[in-house]
Amino acid sequence: MTLLAIESATDMVGVALIRDDGASAERVHEGGRAHAELLIPSVEEVCAASGCTVADIDVIAVDVGPGLFTGLRVGVATAKALGQALSVGLVGVSSLDILAAAARDRAGSRPDPGAPTVVSVVDARRGEVFAAAYPFAAVGFAEADDDDAATVVVDPAAVRHDRPEPLTPVDLEAWLMELASVHGRVTVVGDGAVRYHPQLVVHTELDLEDAVALSSPPPLTLARLALARLARGEVPTPAGDLVPDYRRPADARINWEQRAPRSPTTGEARPR
Repeated sequence: MTLLAIESATDMVGVALIRDDGASAERVHEGGRAHAELLIPSVEEVCAASGCTVADIDVIAVDVGPGLFTGLRVGVATAKALGQALSVGLVGVSSLDILAAAARDRAGSRPDPGAPTVVSVVDARRGEVFAAAYPFAAVGFAEADDDDAATVVVDPAAVRHDRPEPLTPVDLEAWLMELASVHGRVTVVGDGAVRYHPQLVVHTELDLEDAVALSSPPPLTLARLALARLARGEVPTPAGDLVPDYRRPADARINWEQRAPRSPTTGEARPR
């Protein structure tokens, strides 16, 4: 199976491709406001680097959010368009899950890593963040005599404690300290952790060592997480049915209320 992964939930634009023989390629660009301009060239880059064409793609993974409205719209729309053109299904993965999986993998590469408690924090702008906690320490490593069971990898979605509402920096700080009081030292990653680093770093219970390196969800982690879910039996979503996680109703409505005609007497928006 050849899988293409599209990542555009933050300022970064990233694409990864894993071929059916296990070979992989990844391209990452700082997108800013250029998600649309950078995404398709990045797809072409990973295909060229992998020695394949877009027609060889069997399934597409895409970050469905939460994150930046414009970035998500570009990434999801591109994934859906490619999926429809190629007649392949999509695997939607949360940006928060991708960050958590990447943080767990980085912790696993260190001496005596254990299984960390991770909090993924995505900058929602407007002085808010989106966040979720992942207590991998509770179930990330099985207690058993054989070596295989001691390396069980848990899907982040299986342990996710989501905060569906946007959080202010003050609310985030209070929640992180509450988590630390229960789980011990907490690893915090994501561009939201970078933005509010000065007020978080003063707390010794919070580990921000990987916050900059994992400010954006890595496309290759997205690809591997999607492949793992497919291997466990997840069925790809038809391209037309995939729904992004914008979180804010105002973003999902694209401010139609502000564009609606106003009543000359009340000033309220009139139904279209």
